[in-house]
This record gives sequence, structure tokens and C-alpha cells, in this order.
Amino acid sequence: MILEVIVDISNSEVDRCFDYVGDDVPLGSRVLVEFGKKRLIGFVIGKKQTSELANLKQAQYLDTPISSEQLELLYFLRKSYNLRYIDVLRLFVPAKLREERDPEFSRKYLTVDDERPLEQLVEIVGSRAQKQLEALKYLAANGGQFLNVMVAKFGVSAVNGLRDKGVVVESNVHERSTPMGTLARDKKHVILTPAQQDAVNRITDGKGVFLLHGVTGSGKTEVYECVIENMLAKGKSAIMLVPEISLTPQMLGLFRARFGDKVAILHSGLNASERYDEWKRLKTGEATIAIGARSAIFAPLENIGAIIIDEEHDTSYLSESNPRYDTKSVAEYRSALNGAVLVLGSATPDMESYLKASEGKYQLITLSERISKYSLPEMEIVDMVQEFRSGNRSMFSVALKDAIGETLERGEQAMLFLNRRGFASFIRCQECGYVAKCEDCDISLTYHKEDNELKCHYCGRRYHALTKCPNCGSDRIKQGKIGTEKVVEELKNIYPKARVLRMDNDTTTRKDSYFKILSSFAAHEADVLVGTQMIAKGHDFGNVTLVGILEADAALYFSDYRSSERTFQLITQVAGRAGRADKKGRVILQTYAPRHYVFRFGKSYDYIGFWKKEINTRMVTKFPPYTKIVRVLVTSPEEQDAVDSTRSVYKAVRDIEAASGKFVYLGAARSPVTRMNGLVRYQVMMRISNEQFPSVIGDIYAAADGFRPKKGNIFVEINPQSLI
Repeated sequence: MILEVIVDISNSEVDRCFDYVGDDVPLGSRVLVEFGKKRLIGFVIGKKQTSELANLKQAQYLDTPISSEQLELLYFLRKSYNLRYIDVLRLFVPAKLREERDPEFSRKYLTVDDERPLEQLVEIVGSRAQKQLEALKYLAANGGQFLNVMVAKFGVSAVNGLRDKGVVVESNVHERSTPMGTLARDKKHVILTPAQQDAVNRITDGKGVFLLHGVTGSGKTEVYECVIENMLAKGKSAIMLVPEISLTPQMLGLFRARFGDKVAILHSGLNASERYDEWKRLKTGEATIAIGARSAIFAPLENIGAIIIDEEHDTSYLSESNPRYDTKSVAEYRSALNGAVLVLGSATPDMESYLKASEGKYQLITLSERISKYSLPEMEIVDMVQEFRSGNRSMFSVALKDAIGETLERGEQAMLFLNRRGFASFIRCQECGYVAKCEDCDISLTYHKEDNELKCHYCGRRYHALTKCPNCGSDRIKQGKIGTEKVVEELKNIYPKARVLRMDNDTTTRKDSYFKILSSFAAHEADVLVGTQMIAKGHDFGNVTLVGILEADAALYFSDYRSSERTFQLITQVAGRAGRADKKGRVILQTYAPRHYVFRFGKSYDYIGFWKKEINTRMVTKFPPYTKIVRVLVTSPEEQDAVDSTRSVYKAVRDIEAASGKFVYLGAARSPVTRMNGLVRYQVMMRISNEQFPSVIGDIYAAADGFRPKKGNIFVEINPQSLI
């Protein structure tokens, strides 16, 4: 049999099948092959009886980790996003299955010889060997233990003494890694409201895609759990997606309490062993619910009954690094393959999702009221221009200062939101205007006081803090816009007894750091949680009665057609963290543009009013969802190389436009961020009508592939979340 194999090399030059001789193995099998002078892992995606090539090498069968359904998904992803075979296949398998060695890493495990009574074993050891007796009794009491643990606990000589006397039995055991195994499992008995029960019934008995539009605190999570419970009762499996790793522990705790070990977790924060073990539990059917961030959409489940995407509006569901894909599109395709329901849940749905619901393409379910006795928290909008004029130079308005003090006095908790990390977002010389920028990226450096460093938030490069201007020598160095680190310092100055936690990309770099910060705050080990958008989504803290939103208008002035939508979503989501239990909530929003329509709609949580205004603007200006934005991004270490590639792509796309009809927009230029990670960046930008898009996107992919820069790279992005 001739096997058509994709080898595990991510390179466009080898993005094709290679013929090998092998047994008649199933499609999706993992094989070991010789490729050049290397031994590599490969995946069988086709079979045939004959080959045009002679002297074919042998493929050695290992296992079959990829299902027929995933192979269908492979072709969908390749066609939709122009991805390489191996980049898609890597999404389906854990890293340990890309190695030749056995992923079932096992360790020596010792147990007492249960064919003889313990008294007899004690006699064999002898009363003089006290350390050996301690070790033997420990093994008997605990039912066994790993060899390395026993050696660390009792010493090599004592353990070897037991082995030499034949009173213990050795075996090879694979120790399964359980992510967050210590997570509390508090099962709560919840009675659904009539609106929740109606939502569960409609989804469970229905087909297709549902948009669950529920205000914050309306009990969407309980609806998800009941839908999944009904699917499991029918013998089906389910996938539950959350936008941030920080939300996974909370959701995992709820689901483990209800479904026990049927739940497995998949996300990028797991180490290789944990990811393999969780993947295998799903693959073998030991676990039937996959929970995680966007990568969990590729969980190796069969007979899927429901796929649920919580906070479906979130930008993290769009992968903007290789491999690029839209999680919602993948979920829609996969749910159709399985005949499963797809549930998109949000308090502030994506513009396109709500448009599809209004047009009847999605089935709309609305939860308009909170399940707690208190309604959505009252939002107070503070004009910071007036604060400045009245002499208040603090980052906190008088109203917010007073509210924080009152909250602390009552023993309640507050959350302060600022979507900018660090201490100051840039450093500028007041004499000559010099701004410190990264040498590899066209980006201003952020000052981090805690480390006394300047950091690039794009490539991660670090620099010494400035005491003098390197341009003119002046020591008049001014710090720019504040970040979360500065907010924490100011809080501690005003409220020295307040216990403050900070949650942003700088404080969550270590494994499980999300979990530790959120657990500490939930246990009331802190009074105030300061954070970026990480704290805005999904978290449920019953003792939080105050939310402060600093610089709420910061995102309004980005040159992005979605700036108003993102601002509305953020303020609505973060405001929803207050007053979620039996205490009334309050939100204080600080802005320099209090009369902007985003805040007018935001204050009353009027999503429908906001959506109608915003969708009308998009229709008139011909922006998504009424068009598709396509960006061809060219990167290269050499300027001329990038320019030549961009010019060739632009000419090719212009020919495509001439043949198919005029695009809404077509242009080529340097990217807004002209350098990143040492690479020059150019782009060809297009806006194409939805009707025209399917007929031209394949040609645009081909044009990009045909004019790849000699030393760089090229990507085609559809409706990219970031246009920098």
C-alpha cells in the first residue's frame, strides 16, 4: 500500500504529500518516516495502490490519533485560511505525539507483595531494619508509591533493602497529570428561572446556531451546564469555550462539581504532559466534556452534541498568529459535521452575530434580567475635564475616591479597570521631545517601576530606565499615560491599609498565576483588584459592590472602525462584575468625553440601541459585517525585499479586481507599525463586498503565495482584529 504522508515540518516548500510504502493503516494515522537524513513523525492523509516514484521508503505505523471528522476539518481550514497541512494537523494532536519516543512516560511504582500477609513481610524485613520497616508500613498504608518518592522519603539503602528482600512489587505506571487537581468542587443546587428553562429547552430540542443574549449575571453559565447535561444523557459529548485562560479555573470548578471526571481541560497554559493526558482522556472517551480557550475547539471528541462559546464577542477567538483561524467559523463547521447545536453567548454580542440573529440566520434567545435580587448596577459617569478644572489632578475622581473609601469601610470589595499595563505608557524628554522606542519595533517603550525597566509590549525586549535623555542629555524626563502599576501605587498612598492585587500580563506570566490571583481575591484576601481587560469578563465575586473604570474613552480614539463597539463591550462587561450576589452594585466610569453616544447607551446597558446605531454606521460606510476586510501583510528584515513583494502582490490583486469588479477599497502602504521584532512591515489592504468575496479570496491567497518575499514572510488576514 502507498501511503500519502504529511511530514512534521512547517515549511511551504514541503507543504505536500510524500509517498511511502506501508501497511493499510487508517487515514489519520501517525507514522515514523525517513525524510532526507532525518527520522520524522508524519501523518497519513491519503492512500493509493501505485506511485509514480520508485524505491520508496517504509513508513512505520505508530497509532491513529486523528479522526475522519478532523480530516474533513483539515481541508476546511486549508481552504478557508490558506494554511499548511502540518500547521493544521498540529492543532489536532498534543506536542508529545510529535516525538518518536513513547508519550506514555512511565515511572517505577512500588507496592507491597499482597500475596503474603503483612505480618510475614515484616518478619522477612526484620526488627533491626527500622528504616525499611517504616518504608514497608508506609507502602501498606498508602497502597503504593512511586520509587523516586520513596527514595526521597526513606533513602536509597532502605528502599533497595525492601527490593532485595522481595517484599515489594515493582511496576511501570504512567502518572496522569491533572491540571488544577486541587480546585474546589462545591456543587450548588440551582433552580432555573422560567427564562433559563425556556432557553435550555429551546437549545436542547433545536438545531443549528443559537445566540444567547443575556445581560451580565443573567445565569448563562447555568444554561450551558443544563444543555451539556442533557447532551450527555443522550450519549453525546460537548465542547465549552471561554475567551481567557483566567476564566478556565472558574468554569472548570463549576463543571467538575457537576460532572466530575467527565471534564477535561485544554489550553496553552498546560505543560506537555498535562496536555497529552487531558487529550488522551478525551480521545478514549474517559472524558466527554472539553473546556478551554480557543484551541479546545479541536478537542478529539466524537459524537458532539453541543459546542458552546462563552463571551462570543471576544477578540481572542480569532487567532492572529500562525495558524490563523476564526474559532467561531471552525465551531460552526464542526457543529454542522456532528449535527450538534452551537451556542454563542454574550451580554454584548459581536455586531455580525446579532445581525445574523436579526435576519433569522441564528436563533435568538434573550435573558434580559439578572437572577440576583438586584438589577444591573447603577452607572455614574464622571467628567474628568470638570475634575481637572476644579483642581483635582489625581487619576481618581472625588466620587471614585469616596466610593472606594466607603466600600473598604463596609468590608466589601472593589475592582478598578484600566486597559493599560505598566507604570507609564511612554517616556518623553521635555526638552527635545525624544520618546524612547524599541530598537526592533516602531513602538514606544512602557516604563515598569517595579522592575525599573523599559519594556516593549510587542517583542518583550527590555531596556534600562532612563535618567537622562540619550538625544540631548536633559534630565527632564516625563512619564506618559498611567498604567495598572501606577494605579496600585496611588491606591496604596491614599488607602495604606487596603490590600491590593494587580492582574495583567506582567503579573500572570507564571503557570497558574491567574488561578492564584483570582482565588486570593475570591477568598477576600484582598480588598481591591486592579487589572486590564482580564478582569472584565465572566468573573463572579459576590462581595464586589464597586467597579471603577479609569480612562473609559481610551479605546475610542484608535483608528479602527470597531473602536466604539469595543469600548461599549468593555464598559458593559466590566460594569457587570458589580452587585452579582445579594449586595447592590455601583459603577463609576471616568471619561474625558462624557457625551459620547457609547456612554449614553452604556449607562443604561442599552445594547439594542447601541447596535442599531452602530450597524447603521457600518452599512453606510461599508465596513464589516457588510464587507470583508482582507489584509496581505508582508514582513522582511530587508526594506527592499518587503517593498518588491508588496508591489507584486498589489499588481496581482489589481488584476483580480479588474477581472471580478471593483472592490470597495484597495491600497498598499507601510503598516501603521512599520517595524516589529526587527522586521519591516508592509501591507495591501482591501475591502470587498460579501457577495464578491468567495469568488476572489482563493486568487488573493494564490497571489500572496506566489510573491512571498525572499527573506521574509507573507500572511493573508480576513477581518483582522488588529490593524496595526
